[in-house]
Amino acid sequence: MKQNFYTLSVTSLNKQSKFIYTDEELIERFKAGDELAYVELVNRYKDKLLNFIFPFFGEIEQAEDIVQDTMIKLYEKKHYYKEIAKFSTWLYTIAKNLANTELRKRNRKKITHLSRMSSKESVYEIPDVKKDTSKDVENEFINKRINLAIAGLPDKFKTVIVLRDIQEMPYEEISSIVGVPLGTVKSRINRARIQLQAELQDLKS
Repeated sequence: MKQNFYTLSVTSLNKQSKFIYTDEELIERFKAGDELAYVELVNRYKDKLLNFIFPFFGEIEQAEDIVQDTMIKLYEKKHYYKEIAKFSTWLYTIAKNLANTELRKRNRKKITHLSRMSSKESVYEIPDVKKDTSKDVENEFINKRINLAIAGLPDKFKTVIVLRDIQEMPYEEISSIVGVPLGTVKSRINRARIQLQAELQDLKS
């Protein structure tokens, strides 16, 4: 049975210390045998990865499975990480590859891809780091419309727009994750934004 990273209650590394370890320092500590460093990395990235993976499936359970598989890969393949790249780039690449593998399986089984999802299907709301605003019905409606519009983008646009506008990653890191030149990344982001603006133009005040 997979470990459930969403219900597991754990103590993060060095909570009482003023010193904050970088991702790269944490993975090195983990490689040296510090299990709490692994816990801290999971805590840092589980929600970010969930937000990144979800638009490709439209199913929270499937997205959670991919994230859990990513964390298992992190645990099992920790020594494969080399500090020639940012840890986040390495981890997101693992998640992207796992998601792509699952999508290929779905395509072979002729299961409907998320990009063809109808407007009647449910979407997962990206968790907000701010205080709960669920009482604001209008904001909730807008968030759902935005999520649905992102879900309808072609995969190559969806990936970069989520990484840039939701994950707020630098263009260079996105280029490394998706494996295309920097200019192509910027072009795809611009085209995705244009498509989203057209899709959501009725939301403009």
